[in-house]
Amino acid sequence: MTFFLQLVVTGFALGMIYALVAIGFVIIFKNSNAFNIAQGHFVMLGGYLGYTFLVILGMPLWASIFFTMAIAALGGIIIERIALRPLIGQPIISVIMMTIALSSIIEGIVTLVWGGEYKTYHGVLPTLTIKVGEISIPSEPSIGLFVSAVSVTILLLFYHYTKMGLAMRATADDLHVVQSMGIRATTVYALSWVIAFVVGVIGGILLGAISGVMTPLAEIGLKALTVALLGGLNSIGGAIPAGIIIGVLENVSAGYFDPLLPRGGLASVFPFIVMLIVLIFKPHGLFGLKKIERI
Repeated sequence: MTFFLQLVVTGFALGMIYALVAIGFVIIFKNSNAFNIAQGHFVMLGGYLGYTFLVILGMPLWASIFFTMAIAALGGIIIERIALRPLIGQPIISVIMMTIALSSIIEGIVTLVWGGEYKTYHGVLPTLTIKVGEISIPSEPSIGLFVSAVSVTILLLFYHYTKMGLAMRATADDLHVVQSMGIRATTVYALSWVIAFVVGVIGGILLGAISGVMTPLAEIGLKALTVALLGGLNSIGGAIPAGIIIGVLENVSAGYFDPLLPRGGLASVFPFIVMLIVLIFKPHGLFGLKKIERI
C-alpha cells in the first residue's frame, strides 16, 4: 500500500506540471481555435534556459524562473506579432502549419546553441521534501508541485478576476462583439501567446530538474495535448484534474505494469491510450463544451 501511495503522490506532483503546460494549449485553442504544435518545444527551450541560468550562470531558482519567463514573454510577443498576426482571418490550418514551422525553428535554435545534448541540473535546486508518514515526495517533484500550483493559481485568478482576463474570455466567446466594444483582439492574442510560452518554459525548468533536458523533451507537448483533450480543449480549469489523472496513471503504470513487460515502456504510451479512449467515448473531454460556435 505504501508503494501505491508513493506512486500516487509523485504522480500528483508530475500531473500538476502537465496541467501547467496543458493550460498553454487550452488558452491558444480558446482564442484562435487552433492547436499550438510548438507548445512542447516551449517546454524544451525552458529546460535549456533553466540549465543555462542555474548551472552555467549559477543563479538561484527564483532568478532563473524570472529571467526565463522574461525571455518567454518577449518570445511570445515576437511570435504573435511576426508569425501569427498576419494569419488573422486566414484558415485555421495556416495557423497550425505556422506552429509546426515554429517548432522546427525552436529545435534548430536549441541545436545551434546547446548542441541538442543531454543536460541535467539535479541537485542544483533548493531542497524541499514533502513527507507524510512513510510517504514522501523527492525534492525536485516537490518543487515542481509547489511552483506549478502557485503558477496555476495565479493564472486562474488572472483569467477570472482581471479586466484582461475578462477580455480574453470574451474574445474566446465572441470575437465580433469584443471588437465592437473597442477591445483590441490583437492585444488579447499577443497575451495568449505570452502566457502559453511562459507556462511552457516554467514547465520545462521543472521537468528538466526531474528528468534532465534534451530535444525529446519536446514530446511532452503531446502529453500536454492529451491532458487538454481529457480536461476539455475549452476548459482551463479542466486541465488541472486532467493533468493529475494523467500524471497518477502514468506513474502507477510505470510502477506496476512496466516491470511485467520485457522492455517496459507502457508508462510512456499510457497517456496516448487514455487520449484514444477519450476521443472515442467523450470527444469534448471531461469538462469541455460539446460544441463551440463562432458567429
